[in-house]
Amino acid sequence: MNEDTFNIQIRKFLKKVGITSQREIEKAVREAVEEGKLKGNEKLEAVVVLKVPKAGIEMEIDDTIALE
Repeated sequence: MNEDTFNIQIRKFLKKVGITSQREIEKAVREAVEEGKLKGNEKLEAVVVLKVPKAGIEMEIDDTIALE
């Protein structure tokens, strides 16, 4: 295994996950506020499921996103 290649590939994956996730959360929250489903001052529970089946990884990462 090439450690440099492995590290770069993990970073590329995490960047893609981060950017895509942020866009989707922002879009969904803005729409929910516009539709009156959210007031805009909530704290939202968020969960990400990370799976890398061949490496035997399946885990949840959870946190809270405060809107105000």
